[in-house]
Amino acid sequence: MLKTGERAPEFTLPDDTGKDRSLTDFLSAGATVLYFYPADFTPGCTAYACALRDLQSEIKNAGLCVVGISPQSSETHAKFRSKFDLPFALLSDADKEVVKMYGVNGPLGFGVRRATYLIDGSRRIRDAVLADFGIGRHVDFVRKAIMLRAATQ
Repeated sequence: MLKTGERAPEFTLPDDTGKDRSLTDFLSAGATVLYFYPADFTPGCTAYACALRDLQSEIKNAGLCVVGISPQSSETHAKFRSKFDLPFALLSDADKEVVKMYGVNGPLGFGVRRATYLIDGSRRIRDAVLADFGIGRHVDFVRKAIMLRAATQ
């Protein structure tokens, strides 16, 4: 997993509409919460995505953007976004190249670890959390990011 203070690697991946999106695209709007998750429609991933959806107004008010990355296809991401009314982009990393760049590949190369990064506009990682089963830790991480951003605005 990348460490706080490191520069976040640039990437370009297709979103849930099939459009290529880069980290720079998202950072142009400000700091970004970049989260990696194992799979669409699984209980933990659904709970986390829905928690981010429910925090969306606070996230936007803090000047943050949310982006999710997992190995599923753009089509699966589109269904997941639609079913749960997710207001943020989901990117498809079918070959897990970005997953590997961010150091969140699963044990023995299988799966994806659940990780969340807070990346500032200069591509520096300001904070990160890794918790494969602790969805609450990720939600608390995002709430903390919201409070910190709100305090500096």
